[in-house]
Amino acid sequence: MSRQQRRAFIRQAALASAAAAFPGIILQAASRPGQRTTFRKPGDKVRLACVGIGNQAAWDLRQFEKTGLARFVAFCDTDMGAAHTQPVLKDYPDVPRFQDFRKMFDSMSNVIDAVLVGTPDHSHFPITMMALGLGKHVYVEKPMARTFQEVDLMMKAARKHPKVVTQMGNQGHSEGNYFQFKAWKEAGIIKDVTAITAHMNSARRWHGWKTDITSFPAGEAVPSTLDWDTWHGVVREHDYHHDYINGQWRCWFDFGMGALGDWGAHLIDTAHQFLELGLPTEVSMLKAEGHNRFFYPQSSTILFRFPKRGDMPACDITWYDGTNNLPPLPEGYATSSTSADNTIPPPGGVAAKPVRLQPGKIIYGKDLTFKGGSHGSTLSIIPEAKAKDMASKLPVVPTSPSNHHANFLKACMGEEQTRSPFEVAGPLSQVFCLGVVAQMLNTNIQFDPVKQRITNNKVADGLLRGAAPRKGWEQYYKV
Repeated sequence: MSRQQRRAFIRQAALASAAAAFPGIILQAASRPGQRTTFRKPGDKVRLACVGIGNQAAWDLRQFEKTGLARFVAFCDTDMGAAHTQPVLKDYPDVPRFQDFRKMFDSMSNVIDAVLVGTPDHSHFPITMMALGLGKHVYVEKPMARTFQEVDLMMKAARKHPKVVTQMGNQGHSEGNYFQFKAWKEAGIIKDVTAITAHMNSARRWHGWKTDITSFPAGEAVPSTLDWDTWHGVVREHDYHHDYINGQWRCWFDFGMGALGDWGAHLIDTAHQFLELGLPTEVSMLKAEGHNRFFYPQSSTILFRFPKRGDMPACDITWYDGTNNLPPLPEGYATSSTSADNTIPPPGGVAAKPVRLQPGKIIYGKDLTFKGGSHGSTLSIIPEAKAKDMASKLPVVPTSPSNHHANFLKACMGEEQTRSPFEVAGPLSQVFCLGVVAQMLNTNIQFDPVKQRITNNKVADGLLRGAAPRKGWEQYYKV
């Protein structure tokens, strides 16, 4: 039997299985690459395939379920025997299961409208590219991808298939902060912003690790239920170690995007979009405590310089991560501390005792200063006296018509437009990619946004592309 015949046989068998498991589905003819799948009749739900069904992906899956707009038609996870996948498998015993997303698409493409990509950062790219090539709508967790080039190719693929809906999973981008920032910017409340502080000072998984290492950890036996080869996706193969899986992948430069990629999309997303920041021209490492070439520093301070845009002034974003790396706080800032005896650092100063700040941001305009938290939490004007003076001048902020997951599904149905499509989320993710390059090398970089090149460091410029893909995975880099 030829490879094409085998695929046809597998596809027909899977369709028969899906038809038996989901009698309400009306199967349609095979979709051609790039062809948008369409709904069969009014009231049909979005037929959603989930790649990744544990941890964050399980949360996303439950959120899609709550909308009442999705029907799960395929589950894929490289470890179907892992403890974190079992609750979903138990609740949906009849959904077809796969460990390799390529096999899932080969056999189930005809009954998939949209795909949730809830996998480690390094594997977002190939899954998304295959889905887009097949004309499937894509909801991919943040950050979009691990390298600048991968994000660029994902944006190009989305533009090539304009009828396909895309959404990055920074769920706060459909909540209060999104609509408030937009309304306040349009009303001239937020204006002339020249500096933003973004901070994420909670403990991370790699904090406390020894940083004077000279190699990756020694290999361990691969769990019998894990498809370790497929787990790697496009990146070079590593010997298995438990500190690579179940969220630990975020610690390593080879797999994840650290604190910046994890939380940046929840902190600077609205400022980046509505201030039209685009890409920076400079990225400077101001601090990299515990720097090594394998995993992220124990604390980092990164300065991003964005040039003037139209009538908007140049703007700096300073990023702080690490439990001992607190930003200077302006007058009127009230901290969320873990205990009452913690003191707030004075403006521009340092506290006598450690202070744990909740993840947040401070936005400095010409006339006003704004304090905000993460995700969808709204901004407040500080100090309080200034907020009272401005109260009567603030515009009415509309409420969100849909949460982030419902927004995606309604966009698939043609009822809304996504709020974090690749054209919006892509440049934001590329900002994080540039920051990670600076972290990896602990260096300052000069970036040309037009040519999209790092001009002062050849090694750093090469990291925009990253290492060549593993053999057999090259096809995903073609649009």
